[in-house]
Amino acid sequence: MRNTTPVLTLIVLTLCAATTLAGDWPTWRGPARDDVSTETGLMKSWPEGGPKRVWLFDKAGLGYSSYSIADGKLFTMGAEGGNTFLLALDANTGKELWRTQVGQVLKNGWGDGPRSTPTYSDGLVYALGGRGDLVCVDAGKGTLKWRKSLTADFGGRTPGWGYSESPLVDGNKVVVTPGGKNGAVVALNKLSGAPLWRSSDFTEGAQYSSIIVAEHGGKKQYIQLTMKKLVGLDAEDGSVLWTSDWPGRTAVIPTPIYHDGHVYIASGYGVGSKLVKLNGSSAQNVWANTVMVNHHGGVILLDGHFFGYSDKGGWTAQSFKDGEAAWAKKGRGSLGKGAIAYADGRFYLLEEGSGTVALIAASSDDWEEHGRFKLDPQSTRRSRRGKVWAHPVIANGKLYLRDQEYIYCYDIKAK
Repeated sequence: MRNTTPVLTLIVLTLCAATTLAGDWPTWRGPARDDVSTETGLMKSWPEGGPKRVWLFDKAGLGYSSYSIADGKLFTMGAEGGNTFLLALDANTGKELWRTQVGQVLKNGWGDGPRSTPTYSDGLVYALGGRGDLVCVDAGKGTLKWRKSLTADFGGRTPGWGYSESPLVDGNKVVVTPGGKNGAVVALNKLSGAPLWRSSDFTEGAQYSSIIVAEHGGKKQYIQLTMKKLVGLDAEDGSVLWTSDWPGRTAVIPTPIYHDGHVYIASGYGVGSKLVKLNGSSAQNVWANTVMVNHHGGVILLDGHFFGYSDKGGWTAQSFKDGEAAWAKKGRGSLGKGAIAYADGRFYLLEEGSGTVALIAASSDDWEEHGRFKLDPQSTRRSRRGKVWAHPVIANGKLYLRDQEYIYCYDIKAK
């Protein structure tokens, strides 16, 4: 299957450091923040019991952070003893290389660990804790370069389940969303942490979505989703280029998708999804419906369709053109609610309840399964309401998964 996002090459060049490999995954949802891996030569089907596990690491601490992978290292976050830490492992062996404290844990009834994924760029790693502690550390040794607080330094207000977005690094900037009356989004110098601009005309509170980069009409912009607004900000100064209303409820989590002058968003709690077309200083609704009510497992655009889990219809393929369902699969023979990733003609699905992983064809024709297995061992340390929520990552021929303190690495290269 071919990735249809036209800005992929631009963003890959912007976000990835020269030291990364072609198959690296340096930030949330991959180089283009679209959960699409460009790797080839991977297994098209799995044997009974799934692919071979290469290693298992059991000291990642509590949390739902996914991982970035670059320069032979895996970066993630966890919590122990009331503190959140940034962790580096050897991506090929699972050996711990270092861990650095980020800040105190934000406690809540759904599990106390961090949700954010670290971002790698030019030998540095950026990580955001649930209380708004933003750190920049040396990727080789884990030594602290600088630290900021989204609340104390920028007047942000911590969302109910904690700051969860993954920092965006673009050129010389790291961009995050403190939220609040001083400006919802802030851009910092990535080497020093010094503020470069605030989005003073956009003052919504922070939610849980992560910013993406798009090039539209000859201008680079940062696109973010909050509870009631979808916004495009000028990358140079943070000024508002356009906004679109959104009836978010409870929590707005999935990352926006940009394609061909359009932006797609989705969220859960019965809200659904919509597509807008950018036109100068406006964003015009193309369609909006409840075909894709995506809570936090993510949505992928591929060959004219959006794929993900909908609380309404189960695993769903939704048309880019009109928002209608090409297929929906729920119940027997399918898989329960969860997260999605893509590589080499296949979707990798992770069911949040049982920890079951399934491989299906990346097709808008129908559900076609090519193997499944269940994570083993599984954590006994989850809160009673917590589930397997860390998104899958495919990098350099390996599949990386997580259940709280356990990080699993599987070899998915075709033999």
